[in-house]
Amino acid sequence: MSTYNHWFIRARLKTRQLLLLVALAEEGNIHRAAQVLSMTQPAASKLLKDLEDVLEVSLFERLPRGMRPTWYGETMIRHARMALASLNQAHVELAALKTGHFGQVGIGAITSPGLSLLPAAVALVKQEHPSLRISLDIETSPVLMDRLEQGKLDILVGRLFAEHDKTNLRYEPLSEELVCAVTRPGHPLSGMAGLTLRDVLAAGWIVPPAGSVLRHRFDLMFQQDGLAPPVNVVETAALLFMTRMLQQSDMIAVVGADVAHYYASHGMVTVLPLAMPCHMDAFGIITRTDRLLSPAAKVMMKALKQTSLSQYGRRLEAGD
Repeated sequence: MSTYNHWFIRARLKTRQLLLLVALAEEGNIHRAAQVLSMTQPAASKLLKDLEDVLEVSLFERLPRGMRPTWYGETMIRHARMALASLNQAHVELAALKTGHFGQVGIGAITSPGLSLLPAAVALVKQEHPSLRISLDIETSPVLMDRLEQGKLDILVGRLFAEHDKTNLRYEPLSEELVCAVTRPGHPLSGMAGLTLRDVLAAGWIVPPAGSVLRHRFDLMFQQDGLAPPVNVVETAALLFMTRMLQQSDMIAVVGADVAHYYASHGMVTVLPLAMPCHMDAFGIITRTDRLLSPAAKVMMKALKQTSLSQYGRRLEAGD
């Protein structure tokens, strides 16, 4: 298809129509949406009607008190958010270039690669491009996936689950995540030989929140050994709380091996000699195939791939 023959050009799609779709989704009312965009309600109604006429579908249900997106509307709102995020990113990059900066990149990671892979990759980028702005989110994979879809992140290092729509995603696997049990240094169990799950059943545990994948596998690990999961538990994903709690108690925490060995190297915890077969699924680098990486994101991607070779012994395609 010719560059000049896209449907949105023929439809004369306006940026204000995209803004209106997003405002309607957030406000649920055309009067308030019009106010947000500093236009009259009749003008907003006409913009929406023109778009619906061109698309030949109803984008919103008109309710007695407000408006609700149809399935067609949900689809257009999602793409409107992405288009506006991309345009906003273009403005940010241009502003950065005007001031002599190289640009910016948003990257997200789950905890283990956020601790083991990202610092080395970021240091590599900063060494070559000191003025490149890097924003970094450490979150769960579902949260990061939402931010990637919304255009708030360029690259993420995380997991793909069955419920994720993989249509427009590129996934390059990096490593599985092993799991360890950790305690405070000097814990009575730390020097015990032949430690088994039965030995730690009565202990207090700091575990991931209920509903998380690791929590499910943690409980399953005991059940497969013919044991009921521990009942003396504190549920949290907050590492700062976990490390502080371990220092002042005899509790045991379950964490990723990268996190465990990092804290152990600083003398904050001891890794128990306990087999933990509840390892996590592999994680990898995830990007969207329906968006081009910015020059800054390409620099970060190159650094990630270079660093992954030394970190995980995995050589990824060079890419752009």
